[in-house]
Amino acid sequence: MQGKGSGFSAYADWTMRSAELWPTLSSELQELTGRDLGLEQEGGIHICLSQAEYDDRKARLDALRSHQNGRFHYEMLDRQALLDLQPDLGPDVVGGSWCPADGHVNPLYLLRSLHDGFLRHGGKVHSDAEVSDIASKTGIFTVTSRQGVVRAPRLVLAAGLGNRTLAPLVGLTQPVRPQKGQILVTQKTDRMIRLPMTLLRQTAEGSIMIGDSKEEVGFDISSTTDVMAQIAHRAERTIPALKHQQIIRSWAALRVMSPDGFPVYDQSLTHPGAFAITCHSGVTLAAAHALDLAGDIASGGLAYHLSEFTERRFNVSPG
Repeated sequence: MQGKGSGFSAYADWTMRSAELWPTLSSELQELTGRDLGLEQEGGIHICLSQAEYDDRKARLDALRSHQNGRFHYEMLDRQALLDLQPDLGPDVVGGSWCPADGHVNPLYLLRSLHDGFLRHGGKVHSDAEVSDIASKTGIFTVTSRQGVVRAPRLVLAAGLGNRTLAPLVGLTQPVRPQKGQILVTQKTDRMIRLPMTLLRQTAEGSIMIGDSKEEVGFDISSTTDVMAQIAHRAERTIPALKHQQIIRSWAALRVMSPDGFPVYDQSLTHPGAFAITCHSGVTLAAAHALDLAGDIASGGLAYHLSEFTERRFNVSPG
């Protein structure tokens, strides 16, 4: 929650809505699939390693609180107060922020449960099905892919970076670009991290996820030792005991970024029934997408409060 939406109140509200819905989504998926997602929602921490970072963090969260109408709560904590929440912090930690609405979930369990739930509700998955064409006639969309042709009265483009190419086929624009992020994962270990942090979190199984990075390098998804070293160095400065943990996995992946970094939700005026959905915060927003957005699409139109997320916001001329 904390830090998401500063400068864009609609996104701050949407993120808060999803955080509030997360317990419902977790319960529904667990009941449907029998799988515990490892949801923990007891607050989260952002670590500051200098006074400049601390001051910048406070300014960002003050701005976020100013346009959340009292819904967003946070506290700036000095080093001693932070140690009460998270022992064994390194000497470079000067303080940080705490937000009671923060939480985390195992993203792999979430992905598997969403796929499982989709299939249990009668969905069909066609893998390796790159789309080459989309046509529309008399209210029916015809999608031509590597795995054949699919027809449906409603179409949702959720192809990530592929939306940039597919959206114009139904009269929409999705100006997205790739942004690389890298992450490190440790061996399973005893509980070291009590609350999830912005760049450190520990799964229920004991693995610690460390990262991320923000790199403008196009579609390159190679892992690089210099960036991994920077990530590991900051983690060690935060919790020195991490230097004794073995890294067992690292990877790089691409975020789907719009020009301002916020989601893009659109429905086509020229091809009724076609929607294009883009975001890079898929885990945080999963609850709002599953429990609110999907219902909007099923009913045939996006809710009014999502109108600020359309691509048109990038084409507004200065007044």
